[in-house]
Amino acid sequence: LTVGNNYESLSQHIDDAFCSAATAQPDWNAQGGNARADILDNMANLLESHHAELIALISNEAGRTVPDTIDEIREAVDFCRYYALKAREHFSTPIALPGPTGETNNLSLHGRGVFLCISPWNFPLAIFVGQIAAALAAGNSVVAKPAEQTPLIAAKAIALFHQAGIPVSALHLIT
Repeated sequence: LTVGNNYESLSQHIDDAFCSAATAQPDWNAQGGNARADILDNMANLLESHHAELIALISNEAGRTVPDTIDEIREAVDFCRYYALKAREHFSTPIALPGPTGETNNLSLHGRGVFLCISPWNFPLAIFVGQIAAALAAGNSVVAKPAEQTPLIAAKAIALFHQAGIPVSALHLIT
């Protein structure tokens, strides 16, 4: 059974992905926590609406049972919704901190740069989506590398992230 085709990234593709992600990160961060959260909520909705396609892909490529696949999709959705909530909570407005002498102190959280997300084979959608969602929620851009055994699941997830509204320049897939 052939599930699909995958091509390994060349060194130049990897370099280009990191350069593009580094260039895109400040604009992605500047969108703010609420805008990033809305996109992650869109991603959760897309995962739910592509449920049947994802079940088939995960079952065929990763060899997971249908019940395990359903649980994995649910977990990926939960990760997106959780990190959307955290983006709104921690990255939307400065957090007021008490000042010991009555001064006003604010903590403002921002993205730090480009995150490399490398996922294992055993949860090819949930862990892959979860770590990407966490990095994106915080205002970081991402270069994602899936397990060698499950690149097609990762490619579908990245396509859904882009469809949800993540800029192509802020999220890259390398295999």
